[in-house]
Amino acid sequence: MGIDNIWVFAQAADGAPTTGTLELLTKARSLGGNVSAFIAGDGAAVAAALGDHGAAKVYATGDLGGALPGVAVSAAMQAVINGGDSPDLIMFPQSYEGRDVMARLSVKLDRTVLTNSTSITVEGDAVTVQTPVFGGSKLVNSTFTGERPFLAAFRPKSFVAEPGAGAAGEVVAAPVPDLGSAAGATVTAVHVEETSGPKLDEAAVVVAGGRGLGEADKYAMIESLAKALHGAPGASRAIVDAGWVPYSYQVGQTGKVVKPTVYIAAGISGATQHMVGMKGSKNIIAINKDKEAPIFGVADLGIVGDVHKVLPQLLEALAARG
Repeated sequence: MGIDNIWVFAQAADGAPTTGTLELLTKARSLGGNVSAFIAGDGAAVAAALGDHGAAKVYATGDLGGALPGVAVSAAMQAVINGGDSPDLIMFPQSYEGRDVMARLSVKLDRTVLTNSTSITVEGDAVTVQTPVFGGSKLVNSTFTGERPFLAAFRPKSFVAEPGAGAAGEVVAAPVPDLGSAAGATVTAVHVEETSGPKLDEAAVVVAGGRGLGEADKYAMIESLAKALHGAPGASRAIVDAGWVPYSYQVGQTGKVVKPTVYIAAGISGATQHMVGMKGSKNIIAINKDKEAPIFGVADLGIVGDVHKVLPQLLEALAARG
């Protein structure tokens, strides 16, 4: 039976598919069979990028008219499936919207979901996903059983987005059916936090600070170093919880997963939950005065020293280079 038909729940921002969407499409096309994207809104603007990453078809709901995406998209998916065009597997990003759509579709179709996964394999009829547990210290393989479609969600950066699949995907209308009382809740406003520089989860260089900085005002050193390296500032959960920086800066199991070329951890001891979010970085540099800090166990370069002395010297050296 195998996997002949795969859907990817696609998201877009600023007129382009999200990185997570392109990662899932790339992985989906590597599994074989037909790949389609399913997106809220007008799919025409992003059909070329989606097609170039593997989507031969783009199901588009059209304007949602203020309806909650989870309610509307899950209903549109169910309508297409009930109409006879049912996939074997639907892949979702482990995002707020992805989880909302998947959860609602799970109830509508009475299907089990597997979430927070980082890989997927297909062997004959067996579809297996791998999920890190206990802070990433153990990996669990789970194989779907029962009726299809199988519903699975994946962490960001689990796969690498690679273009080159071909032409723009064919856009197919997938209108939202009557939502009844479920349409009572509507989106009235959307707030997007203002940022400057590269996005944390897309930056080639990330400089993250932790509790070892001592106080909130010292985080300015992290931002200065990130700016000097044309990177993005990040943070451990400890200083996010302390209110030093916004949650959007958090790297780790309950924050963002990053895989930059260079990750600099300053004053971060390296709790397992933090390392889950950054251990895939190509080069890890750790600065900590505790030579026994767990972060040194994953670092390519470790500096045993006080961040209040090391970072100013590094900033001076960068400034001297112009």
